[in-house]
Amino acid sequence: MLLEVVLGATCLYVKSLVVYKKCCINPYFRKLLDFVIEEQFPSVDSNDPDKYLIFFSQVVSETANLIAQWMSVGFAHGVCNTDNFSLLSVTIDYGPFGFMESYNPEFVPNSSDDEGRYSIGSQANVGLFNLEKLLESLTPVLTSKQTQGAHQVLKEYPHIYQRRFHQLLKAKLGLLNEEELDDYLIALLLKLMGDTGADFTMTFRQLSEASSEQLPNVKADLQAAWALQDLASHELYADWVKMYRQRLKRQGRDSEEDRQTRMKRVNPRYVLRTWMAESAIRKAERNDYSEVALLQQTLSQPYLTQAAAESAGYAARPPGWSVGLKVSCSS
Repeated sequence: MLLEVVLGATCLYVKSLVVYKKCCINPYFRKLLDFVIEEQFPSVDSNDPDKYLIFFSQVVSETANLIAQWMSVGFAHGVCNTDNFSLLSVTIDYGPFGFMESYNPEFVPNSSDDEGRYSIGSQANVGLFNLEKLLESLTPVLTSKQTQGAHQVLKEYPHIYQRRFHQLLKAKLGLLNEEELDDYLIALLLKLMGDTGADFTMTFRQLSEASSEQLPNVKADLQAAWALQDLASHELYADWVKMYRQRLKRQGRDSEEDRQTRMKRVNPRYVLRTWMAESAIRKAERNDYSEVALLQQTLSQPYLTQAAAESAGYAARPPGWSVGLKVSCSS
């Protein structure tokens, strides 16, 4: 944990340690790098002359993977500064974070981010920017050939991210194998969600809980599926459902039960929505910690339907009073 915090304070922007008397590499910088590699990157041979390049390549790949995972559950970090990213590719320093409710790539949970610099849809690009700054810091310890290799590694970042995000979204839809039109199927669903303001978390969850036969006639067969009801209001919903059902049929012996089980494992029913945290905080300020305890219990198993969480409305349509809620770095 201590190392994680230290890295959070220094990672992805350690340039101040690099230059020593304008021309020499600060010896402590190399020591820091060697320590990080030896302690946290066991697959990197500490005697390999390309160890810093290999280390950088791993950070690039894992950063792309981490942000793809954020996006797959609608998580917006809120303050993606270089000093808030970890070399270990774990989520740290997410003070003004939020989970997106209505699907919107411009969703910003941080009340201080007036320009939307760290909107949920910008996170992958911000990750690339941070990695570019890391490479600037590493350049003094890389040879010319290694520096060229590092820039080539960086060019692969968008492809790594897109590939991982594609895989995660396919899993959320229960898709097996790979088909040419899978990207289009995913993109069209996201467009429908964006146009209708459908809830990100519950759209995927309710797709997990519905049979393919129920999807064409949501209003009659899935009356409690409020997120899918919103999605179904789109004029292209029927077209998307037809494509989706045909895609599922081509999965051979994959049963509805197997598909739904797979999807429920990757599509949470509960996330920490800002209104839920706000409600718990208001009660805690009155020395009532019952909802804090309920949230802890609920979010320890977010993929399982829980009676107490259902009674609290954690999977229901967000209350009207919660519209526009944001947090700040001091929240």
